[in-house]
Amino acid sequence: MHDVLQLDITGQPQAWISIEQAAGHVATRSVAWSLGDTPLAVLRGGTNVRTGRQSVLEVPAILALRGNSRLNLFDAVPSFSKPKVIRRDRHTCAYCGDAHEMRVLTVDHIVPASRGGLLSWMNTVAACRACNARKADRTPEEARMPLLFTPYAPSRFEDFLLKGRRIRADVHQWLAARLPKESRLS
Repeated sequence: MHDVLQLDITGQPQAWISIEQAAGHVATRSVAWSLGDTPLAVLRGGTNVRTGRQSVLEVPAILALRGNSRLNLFDAVPSFSKPKVIRRDRHTCAYCGDAHEMRVLTVDHIVPASRGGLLSWMNTVAACRACNARKADRTPEEARMPLLFTPYAPSRFEDFLLKGRRIRADVHQWLAARLPKESRLS
C-alpha cells in the first residue's frame, strides 16, 4: 500500500504518512487542499441512524495541512543514507560511469574517512566495488580517477523521491515536476 504525501499549506513536502494518519486529518477537517487523480483509499464507517447513509471518507494521495509548517525548511537538510546516495547517482559509478544494481555498488568517500572526510552528501558518491578498491584510501586526484559527476545535496522534493517508498504515479509526477532543472532524478 502507498503512503500519503503530507505538505504544508504552501505545498512544501513535510512527511510520508499512513492512510490512517491522513484519514485523521481529513476527518478533523485539518486539510487545506488535496491532490491526486483518484482517492488513495475509501474508508467506510457506520450508518447514520437518522439518514440511513453509511459514512464514507476519501483519503487523497497528497494533502496539505492548514496552519503553520512544522519544519523550518531553511534548517532542513535531507537525511543521509547510503541507499539514497546510490539512487541520487542513478545506480552509476562516479569513476567508471557504468550502471550497476544496488547490491554491486558501494558509497565512496571522495576525501577518505581516514583523512577526515565526512559521511555527507557532498563527500560521497556511488562507486562499483572494483573502482572503490582501486581508488582505495586516496583522493580521486591521487588515484588518477576523476569524478564523472559532482555530488550534491538533494532538494526537499528530490529527498522525498529518494526515500525509496512505493510512490503512486500521480504523486511521483507531482514531485518530479518540482525538481530543480539540474537534478539527476528528472
